[in-house]
Amino acid sequence: MAYKKIEHYDEEITSSLKDHYTNVIGLLGEDLQRDGLEKTPERVAKAMQYLTQGYQMDAAEILNSAKFKEDYSEMVIVKDIELYSLCEHHMLPFIGKAHIAYIPNGYITGLSKLARVVDCFSRRLQVQERLTEQILHAIQDALQPQGVAVVIEAKHMCMMMRGVGKQNSVTTTSAFSGQFHVNETRTEFLKLISSELS
Repeated sequence: MAYKKIEHYDEEITSSLKDHYTNVIGLLGEDLQRDGLEKTPERVAKAMQYLTQGYQMDAAEILNSAKFKEDYSEMVIVKDIELYSLCEHHMLPFIGKAHIAYIPNGYITGLSKLARVVDCFSRRLQVQERLTEQILHAIQDALQPQGVAVVIEAKHMCMMMRGVGKQNSVTTTSAFSGQFHVNETRTEFLKLISSELS
């Protein structure tokens, strides 16, 4: 019996994308009849839907699905959240990690929800600067905490594979709200995300 992988994609979108990628690959000079490329347009059509699934996600819904009343009012940090996104200028990947902190003001959210919010906004055509702000505002709006901090570090393939060809450059962006505008609080956050647990 032949192996059959079951996937769920919008058939109309997949078909349309497949036709477009067939044209693109042909225009690049490739032979779409050879074994390795025969199913590539469909594979890419599905891959692009997966890589941009954030358009179908709602950050507020994610955070509110696990929102709990809690008196805890110290900093909550989730660091080293893997992120994968596509630069909207060249549609090449940028890959890195996000560090998120918030200071509760009566409500907390499930820790995994912070990682899901990162996916919600990173699985789109993006720029790192906007991504950082979107994550911050989503958490601020949903939880109304005393403050939110977001730092993202990423390597951009558009810099590494083309253009200036800088292989080791890392882009860091940050966004802060509320109590994280206070130097002492922001410094504590930055120190904690750069330290290793002993």
